[in-house]
Amino acid sequence: MAQIFKPRADTVIRIVLAAAAALPVLAVGLGYAIMRSSYTTEQNLTREQPVPFSHEHHVGGLGLDCRYCHTSVENTRFAGMPPTETCMTCHSQLWTNAGMLAPVRASLVENRPLRWQRVHNLPGYVYFDHSVHVTNGIGCSTCHGAVDRMPLMRQTAPLTMSWCLDCHQHPENHLRPPDAIFDMSWRPPDDQATVGRQLMLQYHIDTRHLMDCSRCHR
Repeated sequence: MAQIFKPRADTVIRIVLAAAAALPVLAVGLGYAIMRSSYTTEQNLTREQPVPFSHEHHVGGLGLDCRYCHTSVENTRFAGMPPTETCMTCHSQLWTNAGMLAPVRASLVENRPLRWQRVHNLPGYVYFDHSVHVTNGIGCSTCHGAVDRMPLMRQTAPLTMSWCLDCHQHPENHLRPPDAIFDMSWRPPDDQATVGRQLMLQYHIDTRHLMDCSRCHR
């Protein structure tokens, strides 16, 4: 009787079946990889701004405190953006004719706020309160990185759910003293875990409900 299939047909079928079984797994893995990639999280993305404001110059060089521009960071959900008048406090006297500051001068004359592009942009279904974090031991650089070394602001953390939950599960690894919240040069000590647990008592942090869904999704 004539042979219908060639000898290698069995091998081909085995390969096709194996590929068909592996394809869903690979697709799921690829999906997770894309979700966690900088393409989705926008980590390290530098956005174009109306004025190339340098935190490296103003914070690292001149020593401006975060609260000078972000005045509501200790009291409200939002850190706040400085009005044009804050910028012109200095620039009405310094670099008054600098070309890069033309949008700032125009903003003041036209009484029209500058349209800054948000760098750290959480989804609408995520509730985040700046004041709760900075008044309970979380420093600015923990989430925003070393802004004092950034010529242009960028997002250094992935801001993913797992990244946030890691801090909520083990806050002792990230807590710092009250006088170090806005200190860009602060580094955790070698005994951070021990110090962090002491700070948890000082800040009255109870981890029993930090992982509840309603903490961030309200």
